[in-house]
Parts: sequence; C-alpha cells; structure tokens
Amino acid sequence: MFGEHHSLPLVLINLLGLVGIVIWHIQGRGRPTGRLIVQILFFTGMSLVLWLAGISPYRLDDTELQEAGILLAKSARILWWLHLAWTMIGFVQIYITLNHKPREAHLLQDLIVGVVYLGVALAVIGFVFGAPIGPLVATSGVVAIIIGLALQNTLADVFSGIALTLGRAYVIGDWIQLGDGTEGRVAETNWRSTNLLTGGHNVVVLPNSVLAKQGMTNLSRPDETHWISLSMHVAATQPPSVVEDLMLAVLRSCERIVKIPPPSVALKAIDAMAIEVELQFCVASPASRMSAKNEVIDLVYRHCKTNGLSLVMPPESLSWVTAVVSGEPAASVRPLSSSRV
Repeated sequence: MFGEHHSLPLVLINLLGLVGIVIWHIQGRGRPTGRLIVQILFFTGMSLVLWLAGISPYRLDDTELQEAGILLAKSARILWWLHLAWTMIGFVQIYITLNHKPREAHLLQDLIVGVVYLGVALAVIGFVFGAPIGPLVATSGVVAIIIGLALQNTLADVFSGIALTLGRAYVIGDWIQLGDGTEGRVAETNWRSTNLLTGGHNVVVLPNSVLAKQGMTNLSRPDETHWISLSMHVAATQPPSVVEDLMLAVLRSCERIVKIPPPSVALKAIDAMAIEVELQFCVASPASRMSAKNEVIDLVYRHCKTNGLSLVMPPESLSWVTAVVSGEPAASVRPLSSSRV
C-alpha cells in the first residue's frame, strides 16, 4: 500500500502532532512559557523522528505516493510545518513578554505572526502539495494591488500604526498632547486607531494616519511630572520682595504640588498700579493639573486677603473697561431681524 519502512514514523509524527495540538490548547493563552515548552518538545520529537527515518519535510518520496499512504505522509508534513510556525511565534511572544512590552508591541507581534503563517502556508503548498508557488505569488501580488487601491485609507492607518509602534513615540499609559490641543492618556492601540482617555473621562479615537501627521508632545517623558505656570497681577502697594515671599509661602503650603523640584516665583513686570507675578510649580502628573491649580488660586486669594494685598485687573482688561466707561462700544452687536422670508 505504501512503503512499510515509513509507515510507523509517519503514524508517530501524526500522533505527536495531534497530541501536541491538544496539549497546546489545554495550556491556554495565559501560560505562554508553558505553551512554548510544549511546542519545542513536540516539534523536536517530530523532527527527530523525521531525521531518524530519513524522511524529508520538503518533498514526498515515491514510496509514499500510493493510495492511502499519501494522506498520512501529507498530514505528517503539514503538522510538522504547523508546529514549526507555532514554535517561532512562541519565541516571539516570549521575547516580547521578557522585555516587558507586550501591549505596545501588539501591532509588531501581529505582523510577525502574519508573516510566519504566510511563509508556512506557501511552504506547505509548494513542498507538500507540489503546487507551483511562482504563479500563485504573482497572482497574489495582482490581487494585493487591487485590494491596496481599494483600501488606501485603511492601509495608511495600518502602516502609520506600525511606524508609530516601531518609533516608540509613546506606549500604553503615556499622557500625550497633540498639536490641535487634544490630550489624554493612551488607553489602547490597534491596527486602525489609537484611543486616548481624556481628563474629562471621554475616549477620543484617533486614526493612526492622522496621529502620525500631527505634532505630538509626550507629557509622560522623561517622567510624569508636569510644570505649570500661573500669572497674576498684584497691586503695587508693597515692595516686590514682599510679594515674592508671600507667593513662595503660598506654594510651600500647597499640598497638591510636587516640592522637588522646588516651586519658584518670577517677577515679570511692574508699573504704577500692579506687579506681574508668575508662579511656577510642578505636579505629579498631567491628570492632577486642575486640582493643583485650583488649590494654588484659592491659597493666593486667602494669603493676599490676610496680608493686605489685593489683586488687580491686567492692563488689557483695564483698557476694555475704560473704553466702555468713555462711551465707546466694546463690541458691535447686530440685532436679529424680525422679518421673515
């Protein structure tokens, strides 16, 4: 029926391949190391049987091309190639896990897995079934061009996502700010888009191609600390040094800002009416900016009231008020017409 000297090795290879698949599924996705060990053991066992029996995984022997023997020979080689793919993918997954970046490398991992499966599929078609790979690849190329033209926007998002992942401009959990003012923490990245969780607890979905074209600031690098500048105008009734000491006391008493690096006070300008002061302080993360800024503003008001200082309007506000008082319109408003068309 078929070469008897190959019958036992082929049966053993099929048995090892099927048992390996069952144990591989029993391990589950949560145990990548266990899965890899199973893959290596069964792939090594199948390869050892092939080598001892003198069976080539790349071509069928003439003695195997008889009746039912061809099915057993082809299934053994298909299982060998499948376990080879799983072993390679297992090494990739373990490498990504050991480098502590499984989530941000999700796109790269999917790309490698796709390439491995494609290569194994072509190998099975060419070596096991004896089909010509050249015409198949050429036909696939024409189909790929047609699909690429039809899915230009989708492919732009896919390749932009790969470029952003390889460039490591951000990782999951980073707080980023885009050129248009949109900002938030990176919650998820996939083939099509990147999801940002904003400070208002909303999810902004950004196509990867749009994200790659915009200027971006990563507020989480080199760390999460974030500087804030707060300007105000204090009445010039006290010396600037007194105002500076008072504002430093405000910042030292604030509990929601970071004390290292220490906060500072900059005296920006002075005129006959006001001293322009800029408070510079650091917060632990961009998400805590609002609460820290609110506390600083409240403390500034309380300290100024306690120490006899008063806040004044900035010069541009005074110019607006003067224009209104003198009878000049601050803005022209056109009344709504009551006529109907």
